Amino acid sequence: MLRRLSYMPKRLLALAVCVSGLALAQGHAEYIGGTSPKLAAGTAGAMTVSDAQYFAFYSKKVSVRVAYNKVNLLEYGQTVSRRLDLAIVISPAFLLVKKRKHFLTVGYEDEEGRQQALVFRVDKNDIRAMLASMEARTGQKVQFQDEEARKAGRG
Repeated sequence: MLRRLSYMPKRLLALAVCVSGLALAQGHAEYIGGTSPKLAAGTAGAMTVSDAQYFAFYSKKVSVRVAYNKVNLLEYGQTVSRRLDLAIVISPAFLLVKKRKHFLTVGYEDEEGRQQALVFRVDKNDIRAMLASMEARTGQKVQFQDEEARKAGRG
């Protein structure tokens, strides 16, 4: 009995490591547009790179999976907007606040050999891990739209 208890903390530690790894392999995203007939623009869901062979986007109604070896483009960019709406309603100080939106484009070749693209808006807390994971899994280097995107994506 005592011996069995000594293994318990190691098992809990291993479980915690597995769970934390899964958390990093998934991020909140919104499908903005692209060539997928299954997804409607504005569809919210989760992007996951935890599978060894497939990148996936899961929403409540639809899922899309793309084999990593079919991915031939990873592009990251961001838009920056001023908080004009809050400045008008609350305080002009909000004009100084920048709101950044992070976009990931995944280009790939489908089963028929046609080029396809998926564009996602990714949560700011998930973008760096997602970019690093996608680079590692696909072997593709992320292309940055500008120097600001490069800084944000590489940290």
